[in-house]
Amino acid sequence: MSAVTLIVGIIVGLTFLFGFGNVFTLALRLGVPVWVAPLVAPAVDLSVVGLLIAIRYLSLRGAPDVVIRPARRLLLASSVVTLALNVAEPLIVGEVGKALFDAVGPLLLIGWAEVGPVLLQALADVQAAGGSTRMAQPHTGDSDGTSAEEPGDASVDDELLERARQEDQRHRERHQRPVSAENLRKALGVGAERSRTLVRLVRAERSISA
Repeated sequence: MSAVTLIVGIIVGLTFLFGFGNVFTLALRLGVPVWVAPLVAPAVDLSVVGLLIAIRYLSLRGAPDVVIRPARRLLLASSVVTLALNVAEPLIVGEVGKALFDAVGPLLLIGWAEVGPVLLQALADVQAAGGSTRMAQPHTGDSDGTSAEEPGDASVDDELLERARQEDQRHRERHQRPVSAENLRKALGVGAERSRTLVRLVRAERSISA
């Protein structure tokens, strides 16, 4: 997951270096003061970087889609602005081939802006499931069949796991995102450690079935 984040960061950096000259040339052609011209490209690209970092943070922590959606829209808009600034100058002088070449970096940025948050969330789910050291198992208790939850106990039984699946499905239908451990803890009335175990198991099942 960190490798994917690094790759996205490198793509953003390369897009900035790739487009800086184009935006600077366009600004001078449009009569923008020379001391202002170098500031346009960094402003747009820093907006993209800040939004990518914020969306990554929110996605990995299971923030609802209603929170992430506006940031993704602004990220897409910033990427489109980057594309327009890169291709405007060659289009003005009629160099269509150069405009197509200059569009490669911004188009990659637009693609990653759309795919990146979902991909990072999926990778986080798989990583969390793979890091789980305890699989679902019946909760054992006293000889009379009753069970007592010990502090820090994160084992789960089939009934509790099924309830977690149902709660996760309801949450996905309402918010288009998987349920977080905190929301699951409140819904099922279980401890924090057990809710985290349930989230890992449910997400692992969905990743395998997908």
